[in-house]
Amino acid sequence: MKPEVKTKRLVVLGGGESGVGTAILGKKEGFEVFVSDKGNIGKEYKEVLINFGIEWEEGTHTESKILNANVVMKSPGIPENVKIIKQLNEKGTLIVSEIEFASKYTQANIVGITGSNGKTTTTMLTHHVLKNGELDVCMAGNIGDSFAKIIAENDYKNYVLELSSFQLDGVFKFAPHIAIITNITPDHLDRYNYDFELYIASKFRITKNQTKNDYLIYDADDEVIVNYIKKHSIQARLLPFSLHKKFENGAYLEDNNIKITVDNNEFTMSTSDLALKGNHNIKNAMAASTVAQLLRIRKTTIRESLENFHGVEHRLEDVLKINNVQYINDSKATNVNATFYALDAMKASTVWIVGGVDKGNDYSDLFALVNEKVRAIICLGLDNSKIIDAFGNCVDTIIETASMSEAVKAAYEVSERNDNVLLSPACASFDLFKSYEDRGMQFKQAVREL
Repeated sequence: MKPEVKTKRLVVLGGGESGVGTAILGKKEGFEVFVSDKGNIGKEYKEVLINFGIEWEEGTHTESKILNANVVMKSPGIPENVKIIKQLNEKGTLIVSEIEFASKYTQANIVGITGSNGKTTTTMLTHHVLKNGELDVCMAGNIGDSFAKIIAENDYKNYVLELSSFQLDGVFKFAPHIAIITNITPDHLDRYNYDFELYIASKFRITKNQTKNDYLIYDADDEVIVNYIKKHSIQARLLPFSLHKKFENGAYLEDNNIKITVDNNEFTMSTSDLALKGNHNIKNAMAASTVAQLLRIRKTTIRESLENFHGVEHRLEDVLKINNVQYINDSKATNVNATFYALDAMKASTVWIVGGVDKGNDYSDLFALVNEKVRAIICLGLDNSKIIDAFGNCVDTIIETASMSEAVKAAYEVSERNDNVLLSPACASFDLFKSYEDRGMQFKQAVREL
């Protein structure tokens, strides 16, 4: 008589996109699944769970139903210091991210992309090039549909995954064939005990399990990345990109041309042909093109893809021009470094809308750009004291506002002909908005109503 095989129990904490996707995949793979969300689960997600016959709860975490798990998938928004996570850790329960759980159930070729800034644009651009190259490819992770749900319903041969540090914190065996680190600057330090080294180590988990048959593409102009690589053993083949250095293998800039060499295979393209402007987008194009070279996409296809890619909503997005003033939505700039890129890209005097939930920001990197380019600052947050203290000596006009319509009207009043009005908050959105997308949509709506 065969011994009875007990069903493994998967508990999913968080009933959002990644949680419900993991629950579906877990059910398909024979787990007994339970979903628990301390907040409310959206109506559309509840319907999915009911359709799949998955048990769930909201508004509470029932310990007796959670602490008996074999494996727990924790949604990226849940911090480590909440009570139920501490209890699970004390029991020694395996707690993983959706990416770790899902990657065990696909044989696909994975391109994983992380970084403090630029990862969404690089992910979308890489997917755009590979899709135009007629690969069977899907984009997931921190963007679009749940990675786990896609694997459960319609597995692809290739994935381009945008990966946040929170998702990488929960990986242990996950190893993308190609990894990209766009840059590393202080961000989310409130989740890392205000220790930048912990955040850096989190980003480098993307390459932790790579072998000599895999690739790490990285920004060689970023001192943080370069110093980490010098001090740690990286197994993957290194393919750097840079605006200032040259490489035998990697991507660099020469006479306004992007030059990429991978195993004696060369690709060249003029930066003037790129659809996306700005030095940071040259780097994003270098990273995406290097992936395309590795995956043998035709050079003509790579060039055409970089020429016709239209960018990411809420990232330096031109909204409207009113009375010769250009309104620009950069709501996705949730940290100082992203806002640095935005201000650096401004070619005209700028009215800057800034503020939200501060994540331990150091604004000193922006002083020179603000002195040079910013006419007035419109604060948009519940607590603007840090911004006012930081920039009080840089500009004559600082106005506090408490809603998007008020901020846009204030910007309209102080702007002059040929100015830019730039929403680039450098902060998270959760004091006044549901998300950076909600903040960006409200900005666009307010501009249209002027």
